[in-house]
Amino acid sequence: QVQLVESGGDLVQPGGSLRLACAASGRIFSIYTMAWYRQTPGKERESVAIITRAGSTNYADSVKGRFTISRDNAKNTVWLQMNSLKPEDTAVYYCNAALGNVNYWGQGTQVTVSS
Repeated sequence: QVQLVESGGDLVQPGGSLRLACAASGRIFSIYTMAWYRQTPGKERESVAIITRAGSTNYADSVKGRFTISRDNAKNTVWLQMNSLKPEDTAVYYCNAALGNVNYWGQGTQVTVSS
């Protein structure tokens, strides 16, 4: 069982930056593939960034070059650094932990990009 708690969402102007954090419970955090997803009303949840337990990363085309995912297994934490934010980045951002067919989700944190 893994519990995930996101933080760091806020209102930010276009071009600004935010850093989201996801704190995980459990002593086996290191074996999970971690990811950030986002969702806006009326749309499906979409993958934003993924980091494997080995540290390999993958990003949605819409955020490549602007977002960076990282993890610290000793701290049971994964981060999403978001730079050059755009209004279309506005969404609820969710942390995900995956191992095989098992998925855990956080409660989400709101990111709003607006002037």
